[in-house]
Amino acid sequence: MKQLTSQIGRPQSGFSMIEILVVLVIIGLLVSIVAPNVLDRADDARIQKVGADFKAIETSLKMYRLDNFVYPSSEQGLEALVDKPSIDPIPRQYRNNGYLQKLPKDPWNRPYLYLSPGEEEEYDIYTLGADGVTGGEGQNADMNIWAIGEDAEQ
Repeated sequence: MKQLTSQIGRPQSGFSMIEILVVLVIIGLLVSIVAPNVLDRADDARIQKVGADFKAIETSLKMYRLDNFVYPSSEQGLEALVDKPSIDPIPRQYRNNGYLQKLPKDPWNRPYLYLSPGEEEEYDIYTLGADGVTGGEGQNADMNIWAIGEDAEQ
């Protein structure tokens, strides 16, 4: 740091333009290295949230089936885990407090989608990813309970 002299004769201290530019370049380099790592972690966290939500919903669906001998229909949807359905098949042994306190939303703040019977299993739970449109890659890729389960086992 250079000592500057004021008009009155007292020394003042400050940073030179070169010192400020060097600091800005260093900060820019750090951001360019750290930012991609942080963004990748956020993407991983979203996928982990989807997996955790799928497990919670799956557990609730299994309890529903144990009590009522069937899974909720596609028309009843996952809402059947929170509030007793009023359309057929109406559950006869529905728990007083339901099976979930509230339905989780996907990391992009949309409801999870449910299909029963599913395309390959008894039911499907899925999300359409960040873009909310069928298909896509990366964060825009569709995710379903069966594919997330396979990824977790590997």
